[in-house]
Amino acid sequence: MIYNLIFAPIMNGIVIRTTGKYYTVRKDDREIVQCRLKGKFRITSIRSTNPIVVGDRVEIERNSEYWLIVKLKKRKNQIVRKSVKLSKQEHIIAANIDQVILMITLDSPVTSTSFIDRFLVAANSYKINVVMLFNKIDLLLGDLKIKQDNLKDIYERIGYKCFSLSVINDDLSNIKDLMKGKVNMISGHSGVGKSTFINKLKDNIEIKTNEISLNNKRGQHTTTFSEMYNLDFGAYIIDTPGIKGFGLVTINMDKIGNYFPEFFALKSDCKFHNCMHKEEPSCAVKIGLEKGNIAESRYKNYITMLSENDNDFRLNNY
Repeated sequence: MIYNLIFAPIMNGIVIRTTGKYYTVRKDDREIVQCRLKGKFRITSIRSTNPIVVGDRVEIERNSEYWLIVKLKKRKNQIVRKSVKLSKQEHIIAANIDQVILMITLDSPVTSTSFIDRFLVAANSYKINVVMLFNKIDLLLGDLKIKQDNLKDIYERIGYKCFSLSVINDDLSNIKDLMKGKVNMISGHSGVGKSTFINKLKDNIEIKTNEISLNNKRGQHTTTFSEMYNLDFGAYIIDTPGIKGFGLVTINMDKIGNYFPEFFALKSDCKFHNCMHKEEPSCAVKIGLEKGNIAESRYKNYITMLSENDNDFRLNNY
């Protein structure tokens, strides 16, 4: 019996949950097993605080005691940000994603355009589609309602699919249709409604939710690790902990304008082929800004990304 365990064949699976040094893997035969990393497992050329993440395809084997992850298969993409505690390292949020659902609120808590644009740049750099959900519209009155409508219009005009809704009160059929047949990742600040959204998608999932802090109108962390759920309408969703700051990594700042779709569309009309859209004459992006075709918030966030130092992303307005 021990002989068979030691020489058990290599099996394939997908990581569906990570908690510290333990990884939950769903094998291709649908069996779910708990795994550890084999020995001094390392991924060459990746300086990450978490070498294995939810969504990873892995090879596993069984020894006399444990299931072990022995190999990470090549990722098709990932969502990665700068580690909050270790500025020289990356933190990978999830991998092998078909679509991201970015949940946004303009009150309780406030999601800034800086955070939105940083996230979109990170997703666009790996060609990951993003759907934007503006949640808690039932809480918006007067100027806040106008601000949300204007913000939604900005992103719809540059090609993003956007929805305004109250996750608690509204039907989610249209969102479900977009999710079918895909591995979806949901992200946003703590308190924007991610857990409530997932709870509503499937009855037998019950994720803890917390009230917003009345003192600072910020969310409190309820999801402390990432986990993938199999939804009964033919989709998967990866729940992720709330994100406060989003520092960009693995992106050449000289190319960052390429990840702003409206900038990239005008790039060929700039006088200089390597135009950075700052001080150069005859810049099509700056002309578009002057004409009102480029949103001021988007251009401002672009300039900030170009000029910031390593720790700017930790500021509250990000």
